[in-house]
Formats: sequence, C-alpha cells, structure tokens
Amino acid sequence: MSLKRRCEHVTEGTHEAGSGTLLNKIYTELYITEGQSEEVDTQHEVRQLERTSKKNIQDTPIKCQDIFKVLSEQQRHIRVVLTNGVAGVGKTFSVQKFSLDWAEGLENQDISLVLPLSCRELNLIRDEQHSLLSLLHVFHPTLQKIRAEDLTVWKLLFIFDGLDESRFSLDFNKHQVISDVTQVSSVGVLLVNLIQGNLLPSALIWITSRPAAAYQIPPSCVDRITEVRGFTDSQKEEYFRRRFSEEDLSKRIISHIKASRSLHIMCLIPVFCWITAIVLEDMMTRDQRGELPKTLTDLYSHFLRVQIKRKKQKYGGKQRPEELTEADKELLLKLGRLAFEHLEKGNIMFYSKDLKRCGLDVSEVSVYSGVCTEIFKRESVIFQKSVYCFVHLSIQEFLAAVYMFHCYTIKNKGIMESFPKYNDPVTSLDDFLRRALMKSLKSKNGHLDLFVRFLHGLSLESNQRILGGLLDQTENHPETIQKVLNNLKEVNSDKISPDRSINIFHCLMEMKDQSVHQEIQEFLKSGKKSERRLSEIHCSALAYLLQMSEEVLDELNLQQYNTSVEGRRRLIPAVRNCRKAELSGRFLSKSHWEVVASAMTSNPSHLRELSLSQSLTDAVVKLLSSAMMHPNCRLETLRWLHSSQKPKPASLLKGQQVEQKPPAEKVLSERKWWRTMKFAKLQLSSRDGLSWSCGTSLSDCRLSETSCDSVASALKSNLSHLRVLDLSSNTLQDSGVKRLCSGLESPNCKLERLRLLYCWLSEISCDSLASALRSNPSHLRELDLSVNKLQDPGVKLLCGFLHFPNCRLETLGLWGCSLSEISCDSLASALRSNPSHLRELDLSENKLKDSGVKLLCGFLHSPNCRLETLR
Repeated sequence: MSLKRRCEHVTEGTHEAGSGTLLNKIYTELYITEGQSEEVDTQHEVRQLERTSKKNIQDTPIKCQDIFKVLSEQQRHIRVVLTNGVAGVGKTFSVQKFSLDWAEGLENQDISLVLPLSCRELNLIRDEQHSLLSLLHVFHPTLQKIRAEDLTVWKLLFIFDGLDESRFSLDFNKHQVISDVTQVSSVGVLLVNLIQGNLLPSALIWITSRPAAAYQIPPSCVDRITEVRGFTDSQKEEYFRRRFSEEDLSKRIISHIKASRSLHIMCLIPVFCWITAIVLEDMMTRDQRGELPKTLTDLYSHFLRVQIKRKKQKYGGKQRPEELTEADKELLLKLGRLAFEHLEKGNIMFYSKDLKRCGLDVSEVSVYSGVCTEIFKRESVIFQKSVYCFVHLSIQEFLAAVYMFHCYTIKNKGIMESFPKYNDPVTSLDDFLRRALMKSLKSKNGHLDLFVRFLHGLSLESNQRILGGLLDQTENHPETIQKVLNNLKEVNSDKISPDRSINIFHCLMEMKDQSVHQEIQEFLKSGKKSERRLSEIHCSALAYLLQMSEEVLDELNLQQYNTSVEGRRRLIPAVRNCRKAELSGRFLSKSHWEVVASAMTSNPSHLRELSLSQSLTDAVVKLLSSAMMHPNCRLETLRWLHSSQKPKPASLLKGQQVEQKPPAEKVLSERKWWRTMKFAKLQLSSRDGLSWSCGTSLSDCRLSETSCDSVASALKSNLSHLRVLDLSSNTLQDSGVKRLCSGLESPNCKLERLRLLYCWLSEISCDSLASALRSNPSHLRELDLSVNKLQDPGVKLLCGFLHFPNCRLETLGLWGCSLSEISCDSLASALRSNPSHLRELDLSENKLKDSGVKLLCGFLHSPNCRLETLR
C-alpha cells in the first residue's frame, strides 16, 4: 500500500506538493529494447538521439514488466539488469510503472518485495555508515519490523534509480566484502556487494542510468542490458492526443513537430514532448501572429517566456504577464549562473549550498517551478536537505547560454575565465562566439554542444525579443551576423573529432542560415560527387545528412569527393550509415577511428566491408579489433594494406624512377593484387612485366606483435562475421604470424580468404599456418602468401595442410616466393592426395625450370584434378 501511494501519482517536469496526475491515466508505453545501441557512449545525449531516431523500429522491443523474464532458451537466469537511457527519456517512469503494477497485484507476483532506492536520496547519506537492513528501515519506514532472516528467505528486487546522479563511488576491484545484511558499511560498498552477489545472492537488482555513467558497472556483473529509447513516432502522436482532449489542437501540434526535424527528433524524449506541448499550446490557443518555433533556441526562449507568464498569473502583480521585472531578471540570471557553473563541472544535481553560492534563496526558486524545482520533500529525519535539478539537462544548457550571453552584453570582464588560453579581451560578438565554439569543439564528449548551439541562436534579435528584456540588445547589424556565419563556415577543425565538427553545422541552423543545407540537398540530388568542390562546412552538413538518411549508403569512398583533407575528415561520421567504406590516405587520427569503431558496433551496424590503406598505431589496431569482437559487429570483409615504402622493382633499386604504365596495372589486376590498391602511387618499371625485389625494406610500416594479438583475439571472439582478412604489405614476420595463428585455429574463426602478401615471412610461418589450419580447415577457400621468402622448405611444411582431407582450399598464391623445382614435387604429391577443390594455383616469379613443371604434371594429369587457372 505504501509503494502504491508513492507510485500512483506522477508529475511531468515538476514536482510540487499536492500536484500530479494518476500514472495509469497519462502513461504512454515506452520503447525499450534489449541490448545497447552503441558501445559505451559518452557523446552528447542529443547526438545519441539523432543516431537512434531513425533506427528504433529495427530492434525487438521488450516490455518494462518483462525485463527479469527469460525470453529465450539461450538466456540464463536474469539477476542484474542495467537500463540505459538519456535524461528525461522515461527511466524513472518505467520504474514507477513496474512498481505500481506489482503493488496492485498485476505483474511479477513471484517477487516478494520491490524496494526502490533513488540515488538522489542515497546521496544524502553518502558519508554515513549503514547496514543493508538499517538502510531499508530508513528509506522505507513501513519496513521497520522486517527482520534479517526475512531478507534472506524472500525474493527481493532492489531498484537503484539514477546511477548517473549518484555522488558516491563504486569500486568493484578493491572493496570490503560483505555477506551479512546487518554488517555496517558505506552506501557504495553495500551497492557493490549487492551487484556482485556477495550480499543476498538471490536478490534481483535493477539499475537505471544515463549512458555516460553506465560504465561504472562491469559487464561481467550484468545479465541483461536494456535501453529506454523513448517514444516511437506513433507513441509521440499518442502522447499529444492523450494530453489534449481537443483533437484539432493535437493534430496541429503533431503536424508542426513533423515539419521540423530537430523538434521531431527531440520528441523521442517524453520530457521534451512536455516542453513542446507547453509552448505550442500557449501559442496556438492565443492570438498567434508570429511564426511557430522551428529551432531549439526558438522553442526554449518561448518555454522560458511561458514560465514567466505563468508565474505572473499565479502570484499576481501589476505588470502585464509578458513583462519582466528587475527581480525576475535577477532571479533567472542567478539560475543561469548556477546552470553554467555546474554544466562545466558536469553536475546535474544541486543542493542548498550550491544555490546559496550563486545568491539564490531557496524560497525564490520554488516560484519558478517550471524551470527549477525541488525534486522531493522531506520523508524522514535524514531528508532535512533538499535536492534540486533542472527539469531537463537541455533546460540547464539553455539557461547557462542565457547567462553567458548576458555576461558578454554587459562586458563582464570575468566572462573569459572560462577560456584560459585566451588572455586578450573579447572584442566583438563574432569573437565571443568563435571562442565559445572552439572550446566546445575540444570537448571529448561534446558536453557543451547544445550550450553553444543556444549561444549562436541567442545572437539573433528575434530570440532576444522573445525573452522580453532578459538579454540586453547586442550589435545585431547584418554585417555582424554575417561575420558570425562566415566564421562558422570557415572554422578550422583540424585534429578535432568529426562528430564535434557536425555541431558547427547545427550552429548555422540555429542562426536560421539554410544556405549550406540547401546547397547540400542540391548536391545530393545531382549525384555528381567529383564535379563540385565541397567546403569543410559542406562536408559537415553532408556527413550529418548521410548519417541521418533513411536509406543506407552503398559505398563511402573519401577519395571520390572533391574537397580538402579536412573536408574528408569531416565526412567520416557518414560511415555509420553505409555498407562499404574505403578509407585511404594518411590523414586520419585516433578520434576518426573511434567513429569507425562506433559504426562497427552500432545497433544495427550496416558496415559489411571496410578497406584501409594507411599505417595504424597499435592503439588504433586494438580499438578496431575490440570493435570486431562486439556482438553488434557485422563486418564480413576487412582489407588492410599499407606501405610507406612501396614495393620497388629491381630497376628502381638502381635509381631509375619511371611512372606507371597502364599495362602494369592490368598485370596487377590479373594477379588479383589487392583491388583497392592506389595504383597511381606505385612506382613500376617501364616494362609491361614486373620484377619485384624481395629484399626491399618495409620496416617503417610493420604491425607489431601486439597488433597481431589484437587481430587474433578478434578472430576468436567475432561471431562468424569476418570472412576476408588482408594484412598484406605489413612486416608481420614469423613471430606475428605465430600469434595470428592462435585466432585461425579457433572454432569461432570462419575466415574464407587470408592474404599475407609481402609480410617478410619465412618457412617458419608455413609451419605455424599448416598446424593452425589443420585444426580448423573447413572454411578457408583462399590463401595468398606471395612475395615472401618461403623457399622450398616452407612449401613442404605447407603441404602438411594441403593433403589434409578436410582442406577445402580453392585458390593458392605462391608467386615470388623463391621456389625451385623441389617445391613442385612437394605440391604435386600433396595435391594428388586431395585434388578436387583447388581451382587456381599461382607459382609465377619462381625459378621452377622445366624439371619443376614436369614434376607438377604429376598432379595435372590426375583424373581428379579440377584446376581451372595455372600461372
């Protein structure tokens, strides 16, 4: 009964005494999926919404009430569930709905007791010592009579709601082990022991968190990960129909939201639907002459204005509702200061001391209940402190931008304390916005992205006018605004993550400059990639539109776009929405490869073929290998070729340098050299034939043994998706191949093609490969070991695999391997034992002589020989 009273009434956005409606009356089913849309995602939450907005129909949903139920034969008992979701997406509503259904006897009746514990409340006792039993007595007074032995017998569910809001640390490696419910320790230690199963191993645990904080829980401790995606398109419409009884009003609101992509994406979040509904209801039910908001800055400016009007209507006053008094202005700017200072620190929860530090009186704050609100009231003696937060993170970001812009307009000298690298005073609006943008671009997780969008939106006179005097008018001369726009279009984002760079395009959109968007739309319609020169800002816009497109791009080849090196860098995010990506050149940094890894692990991942042709550090190799191990990865083909010193024919070793001729390209093609190799960068002899020198040093582009370990680990763990592996032109050497073989012999390895051309291998590698492939032979169809000094002993060792009955090899490449007639004898003998599968054999560029060919004919005249191509 106590839990039912706590959960049956809810409020949207605010929580005031006596307010709220019945949960079952307004609850709209949320879209929850099993699994996670990205790897640990620390990107700004608006960015996460943009990525998932078009993809949420492709996953199998799971109902809130079923998150502890085993849904398939493959799943084991579900004890610990971690639920991710961005701020305001409905995690707490899901917890309340689950708890209410249990309390009313409708769902999960096998659970004896449901025990919700808000991390906001737990923060208040983070410095105190408690046992699990006393903790329950404090937070759930109705359980005062519960005994320690009851906890060990009953089936319990502990719900820790809002892990991202906790201010206690969780250390899963070094902590006190607790197994007794009466043993006293800190909140963090009790939580860790519960999750690990040291304390009440049969108890169910449900943890909710924003994605950026979910990393605190080790994956090994979690049995199921779910993600609250918010509303689907149909659920958005249902929300507005439930909210407004007047059908015409709900239809008009839904129609307007659909017309604005940014508003439509944000309405995935229920809290944002609430904000939008407040603004559009107010504007559509009065004499509306101005246009409805289309940008986020428009919307939030109107939202703040509605709160000011509601405050006037509620508390009276001589001024007209839309007028802003000096007291109003002072209070809102204090809230803005609170928002700004804590946004920089990453805090979303505040206590009374935080408010006082910004000059805020606690009683004042409650007046603006729609903007900043007391989250909960005192429930027992420990709740003498109140906790505050903004209705949504985006509200905090907007007010922080308002405060920052105000400081600029009054020429506050302390404003640039936030920009420690700049000692010169701010000289103009465009200088101010440029500095703010550059700081945001350098953020690892983009925590200032939306803040900077709002700053640029607030530079428009139209938005300043909506705020009704809260901001002093700035120099809104057309030439000043044009200078800001030009700065955005010309920003140098070298060495900055391409995901960050896309925010430059969004800043343009907040300033209602549609020129770049329209130009890119025309570019896409024309279908002529190479004819039009694209600027860097064009590439940011193109990357965003390609990434957000409903249609998956067949191929992304950076070299096909007529743009600068930086422009190509900015195109990288589009790899998330393509099937094949060719990333050539030596201009990509680790931040760019992080985006590629993100594309490989997204849900769903569209990427099937990835071609790389540049030197990668061990850290990047490890990053990509880890992505290949991810269960979401669907990569089928990986090509990787790099050589800072290209293979040179013997004539070039004598100093002769001749440009490539077309016949040489034809020869390369016929020899099935790696197809995406950039032939224009090869230096070949003037003759049509090729005369490779196996002694050319390639030490500057070797993969280390660590890299081979990473690739091997991926081969072991990848769930049967990788079919082609090309590591040609890297100095793996024998030690590297030996490490690689630990992956090849794994039963999980399903490789069909393995190419190790020009890898500085000797006969030792043949021994390692033969042994590994005998362990797992049935999948490999192509093996190319050309341009390695395998020599006759190597081929003899390799034949230990070729005559194996389960060998299914169809193509074998051994050109340029320093072989003599002896190898022909070994091959003929092995292939006579198992001849039926081989279709192509390449022994070019070896001194086989007539005697060698004669020995080879011992295989060729065999009636079981199926060879189609002999070189």
